[in-house]
Amino acid sequence: MALDDPVVITCSISGSLANRDQCPAIPYTPEEYAAEARRIVDEGGVHIHIHARTPDGTPSYEIEDFQAISDAIRAEVGDAAIVNFSTGAMGVTVEKRIAYLRAVRPEVAALNMGSMNYAKYSERRKSFVFSAVFANPFDEIIEFLTVMKELGIKPEHECFDVGHVGSLAPLLDMGVLEPPLHVDFVMGVTGGVPPTARNLAVMADNLPEGVQAHWGVIGISRVQWPMVAAALTLGGSIRVGLEDNFYLPDGEMARSNGDLIAKARQMAVDAGRRPATVEEARALLGVPTRAAA
Repeated sequence: MALDDPVVITCSISGSLANRDQCPAIPYTPEEYAAEARRIVDEGGVHIHIHARTPDGTPSYEIEDFQAISDAIRAEVGDAAIVNFSTGAMGVTVEKRIAYLRAVRPEVAALNMGSMNYAKYSERRKSFVFSAVFANPFDEIIEFLTVMKELGIKPEHECFDVGHVGSLAPLLDMGVLEPPLHVDFVMGVTGGVPPTARNLAVMADNLPEGVQAHWGVIGISRVQWPMVAAALTLGGSIRVGLEDNFYLPDGEMARSNGDLIAKARQMAVDAGRRPATVEEARALLGVPTRAAA
């Protein structure tokens, strides 16, 4: 890593679980998504991850909601950001999730790379706030990859543990996955890899050898900022946003995604890293320009 290596700053704009009772800045309507996209781009973000919602804030997997949000963001920021759709869900069919990829064709789609216990634990209550099995079997992963390859959508491989990173190798060998790889390590979910700088380095060290790959970190809740700092030092890229964390490092609640992106950009510069332009981000992630796509 050189000090001037560009860092891709990604924002996960809303998620699907949190609501405005928890954080008033979470966008619901397409117009609110677009306003957040403008704040993200103005502060240096170049890659926007989307979970769709209906205008009343209900999580949605419907084509019309993904289309309306994508159209609103494009109308606001044009080609200044890469648009990424989530495909992760519990209790939603693969067919339904593929349908909005086919209809809207985002540039990137996130893909969970393995099954796991997915939970949130409360030390105060000495119990789980929620606990579920997040099933992502290989047959579903292969189905998503086959469709993404057909549609020219770049997969973003979300890895919650080291075994998920190891799952990339057989898919490369099968030919359903082709480099360059775009991989993100999700740290801080109970049931996944514990969020430490050493574990982040292990995740990066387990990327397939001899394969071009760009990696970043997704820190969940309070560990977001230490994981951002670790990734910047290790040479990776970073994601922040209201899906993952509501708070700035000093404990103040963010007024928008723009606040979180501004802090991430500042940390990148302070670490000697240069925020990537959208053109550089496309090259690093293996995403063609929209005109070429």
